[in-house]
Amino acid sequence: MASKDLDIEQLANYLHLTVTQVTKMAVRGKIPSRKVNGEWRFSESEIHHWLEDQIGVGDAEELERMEKVLQRNIDVTSDDRAMLADYMSPLAIEVPLPVRTKNSVIREMCALAERTGMLWDAAAMAEAVSAREELHPTALENGVALLHPRRPQSSILAEPIVALGISPQPIPFGNTSGHLTDVFFLICSTDDRVHLRILARLARLVTDEVFLTMLRSATSANEALDTIRSAELELQDSGTRPSGR
Repeated sequence: MASKDLDIEQLANYLHLTVTQVTKMAVRGKIPSRKVNGEWRFSESEIHHWLEDQIGVGDAEELERMEKVLQRNIDVTSDDRAMLADYMSPLAIEVPLPVRTKNSVIREMCALAERTGMLWDAAAMAEAVSAREELHPTALENGVALLHPRRPQSSILAEPIVALGISPQPIPFGNTSGHLTDVFFLICSTDDRVHLRILARLARLVTDEVFLTMLRSATSANEALDTIRSAELELQDSGTRPSGR
């Protein structure tokens, strides 16, 4: 299906920026854009990929702003679950995750998602995730990887699901700085906007070292899920990134 185009006013409204700000970004090549009959046009799918990249490099304050933008712009017809924990199930959490290689991580994480009954084809999801990792690794320097396919896999999903695996030993997972990875989230979504909202929330959570320490110390799926739920509640109560507990 062809991606919908946005004009400059539509994009400015979506990003909660002014037309002047978006125009400057387009002129400077800071945002995917092209001119059609002298007017700026923006592919919605390319904008979603651009937002995904921005989420990956933002600091805590920028991540919070980005998440608020995405929350405001979620379609009324899209999934309206408010918290990351609402997309998770103990069935899709493995602590510890018995893996030794990058391929085994992808395979086991997709198998976890399949356990819920919401993913119908773990092999197809693994193939899509592997293709995304080849294009651009999702491993961060703090030992966390945010696995996901390049495009939502609505044909093999009943609804969005997030899986979590924590390896007892960090392994190489493609981080460009050589850092090892031991915490793996898999985002399986049916919709670009829901995917971005989940990714933004995860990106905010994993910038908190206290949260990561607690998550790594979890000894069961339920304990890991409770840790995530508590951290999210703290985010919502404070309106800022957690600074400690």
